[in-house]
Formats: sequence, C-alpha cells, structure tokens
Amino acid sequence: MTEHTPDFVADFMAWYLDANPMHAAMLGRTEQEHTFGDLSESGWLDRERQSAGWLDRLASVRPADQDAAIDRDLIVSHLRGQRARAQWPTWRRDPAVYAGSPIQSLFGTFLHRQQPEPELVASALSRLAELPGVFAACRANLDPELSCELLVRRALSSLRTARQFLTVTLPGEVADESLRAKLAEAGESAAEEAESLATYLESFAERATGDWRMGEQLYSTLLTECEMLGYGAGELHERGLAAYEELAAEARALAGDDWQQAIRALQEDHPATLAELLAECTSETERARQFLLERDLVSFADGELCRVVPAPVFLRPLFAVPFYMAPRQLTASRTGHYFVPFTPEDADQEQLTHRLRGNFRAQVTSAAVHEAYPGHHWHLSWLAGNPRAVRKALTTSYFTEGWALYAEKMMREQGYFTDPGRELAHLDMRIFRAARIVVDTALHCGDMTVAQAEQYMGSRSSLNEGMAKAEVNRYCAWPTQAPSYLTGALEIDRIRADYLEAGLGDLKSFHDRIAGSGALPLGLARRAALGTAAA
Repeated sequence: MTEHTPDFVADFMAWYLDANPMHAAMLGRTEQEHTFGDLSESGWLDRERQSAGWLDRLASVRPADQDAAIDRDLIVSHLRGQRARAQWPTWRRDPAVYAGSPIQSLFGTFLHRQQPEPELVASALSRLAELPGVFAACRANLDPELSCELLVRRALSSLRTARQFLTVTLPGEVADESLRAKLAEAGESAAEEAESLATYLESFAERATGDWRMGEQLYSTLLTECEMLGYGAGELHERGLAAYEELAAEARALAGDDWQQAIRALQEDHPATLAELLAECTSETERARQFLLERDLVSFADGELCRVVPAPVFLRPLFAVPFYMAPRQLTASRTGHYFVPFTPEDADQEQLTHRLRGNFRAQVTSAAVHEAYPGHHWHLSWLAGNPRAVRKALTTSYFTEGWALYAEKMMREQGYFTDPGRELAHLDMRIFRAARIVVDTALHCGDMTVAQAEQYMGSRSSLNEGMAKAEVNRYCAWPTQAPSYLTGALEIDRIRADYLEAGLGDLKSFHDRIAGSGALPLGLARRAALGTAAA
C-alpha cells in the first residue's frame, strides 16, 4: 500500500521521541525528562528492529509535495545511518554512551528550566534512581573484543568529573533547602555508583582488544547514505588535501611563508584573566549581531537571545574551546548558551595561561561568529521557528558545523574581520579544519597511524603537541565528525552560488531559506534551497 499523506512523519516522530527519551528531553519534551530509556541489550536490539521496520514502511511512501519528500528522505537518511552503524555498534564499544550522555542530560534540565523547581527535582531524582541500572547495562553490554582502550580511557575522563557534578553542581541549582538536600543525597549515591563503574572500566580497559578504526567501507556508506554527499572516503580525503593547499596559499599571501609563526605571535595577545575572556567574548558576540543587523544579512527569530556564560564546572576539563547549547527546539524558547571555556577550578597558573593563550584575541572574533552570530545560535534559534518537527529532531553536523564555518567566511567577505590578524586567525581555523579531513579519513581507512596523525596536525596547523594529541584522540573516537566543518562549508558555498546564479533571491533570502529549512544532509539542503532548480 502506498501512503500519500504526511501522517507518516507524525507517526515516525511519535515513535522516535518515545524510543529516544534523552534526545526528546533535549528537544523540550518534558514528559520524557524523567527517564534515560531502556539501555539494556534487548532495548538496543528492539530499537534496531523497529528502525528497520520504519525503513520498510517508508519505501512505499509517495509524498504529495517537495517538503514532504524532503521530510521522508531525511528520515530515510537517518535510518540508513542507524542501519549502517548497527554493524559497528557504539553501545557495545563505547562506555561514554552510559557514562557521559545520561549525566549531561541532567545538566540540560536545569539549564533550560522548563518546569517549576519541584518538577525539575522530581525528574532528576527519577533519573538518578535509574543510574545504577544504566551502569549495570554498561558492564553487561560492553564487548572487550569490540571496545578498545582508547574509548574506555575517554569515558573514564568523564566519569572522574561525575562526583563534583552529582553532589555539588546539580544540588546547587536548587533553591529550596529540602529539595536540595534530597537531590544531594541521591547525587551522593549516584556518585558512588559512578566510582564503582570507573573501577570496573579501569580493569576492562586492559581487556579491550578491539579497533577504533571504522574502515573505509562503513565510512563511505555513512557519507553517501546518511550525509548524502555523493562521494566516499577516498574522494573526501583528496578534497581535504586540495582545500589545505588552497588555504595555506591564502595564509602565505597574507602573512608570509611562515604564517604559523605569525599565528604563534598572535597567541601572545590574549586576555589576562578569565573575567577578561568572558567580557571580550560577550563584546564580540554583540558586535557580530550588530554587524548582521546593519548589513541586513539575515532575519532574526522573535525573542532570540544568546547568553554568553562561563562553561559549567563539570565540563571544564573536557572543553578547552568555546561551545554552544541550542534552545530546546520543540519549545517556544529562542535562548541559547555560548559557553566560554573557563579552566577547571583546580587549575594552576600554567594551565590558566595555556587556556587563555589558546583563546587569543584575534581568534575570539572568529569564535563569536562561529558559535553565535550568524553561526550556531542564529541558525538554531531561526530553525526553531520551522513548523516541521522532524527537521529539528534529525540534524547532522555536516550542516550545523558546515553552516558555522560558512558563516565565518561569509562575514570575512562582508568585511567583518577588520585587520590582518583577525583574517589570519580565521584562515588558521579553516586550515585546521582541512587538516582534520585529511587525518580523519586516513586514520579510519588505515592509511595513517596515531603518531603520524599527531605529527601531521602539529606540523600543518598551529596546534601545539598537547592539542594535536587531544585532537587525534577525538578523531579516533568520533569518526566522520571532524571533516563535517569544512566539508559542509564548501558544499553550502556551492549551493549559494547556484541559488544566486538561478536568480532565486539575494544573500539574505538564501541565508534565511537554507538555514531555516533545517540542518539537513547536504544533498537535501540543496533541494530545500533551490527547489525545482536543484534538478
């Protein structure tokens, strides 16, 4: 039987949100904020079977119009990605599924505060009571022949911050004394469970003999079937090499052959304190917003607000650069959070200086554009007004990160970077993203060792040795994500050129249209932006 109505989207969304309560809560579904969901082996396998059933059903859907066709193809791309990843199951390989995601979802509850405090505490207590079961599922599901020491050690770094968050940070969000005491008591119990899991993982790491490499076949499948790029890992690698050479030539033209030394000189001009860093990030964020208004480059969502605030204490050991958390997309909120990378509370002076140097003044300008205006915050606050819920639930970093990097280049084209130092810092970040494409593809296709990757990142970008090691460690654990920044930016550039050449509108209308259509796989983003002209 062929379906011609849009009911398949509503039906899928009802199933998807119920099957993925942590993501549903992140999107603003408070009725699912009380649980982490079923993380047992049977729960994972059941979701895989249901996903396969949805793929079969969608094969018979014939949408009535282009928007419905994009919705269907978006769901299909997501489900194909799930099917492909089932060959290499994260839930059997990576303890972060159990040690990181649930704890971070607790933070989101109090960041957004959608309900009165008693309801917030009740939902947190319900999930804290589930943590022993989550950690038991971690022990039961991890397969030492599939997992590897690198993934286990990364998860352990998150677990080591759990006690501070569960016993101090989380209760500290509650004003009512009796409710705060209840949450602190539950947090103490959960922290003990987390420490018990950490002890288990320490020994498990020694038995984990799996490989972190994804392999070229699966890597290419994700690029073509999930990201809808039209090319696989080999071509992406070559595109990364070509982009690197082109960008490095730009940097040499701007700053001379030793442009990396020029970057190191810029790094010495940095805020003197964390308070100064926060103030400068705030100032640059407002300057970027004003520039967009003056040039009329985008439309703004009603009531949008970007709060520039220090990173949460429990995330400071994990984030040395700025990051962003979006408004809850299925709510009326348009408030996002741009987090400034403060140091951990126990950091010494050397660590503080290193963190400040890594967030130097010329780079703060690019960061505000990337994280806030017209990067992540503008995009995701604007997207939140799209009435098609599936466009907000199913997103890809190839668009979200691609858009934010595209935004940096577009602002440079419009004259936003007012001196050579800021231009060079902007180029340095694009060069870094090109090097990521080269290294990520080479690592997971077996063409580069970890040591070779670290050497490449250190010699081809402005990263110091420690930062290069941390970056490569991330690529090993999160295949296909690192190339999404520049790959997406370049594809959006191409879509823009075709949009303007076809006479479909001006620059502002392009920005509003493509960013408002979702955070789609790039093949679908082209169709959403160009309409019938995409053919």
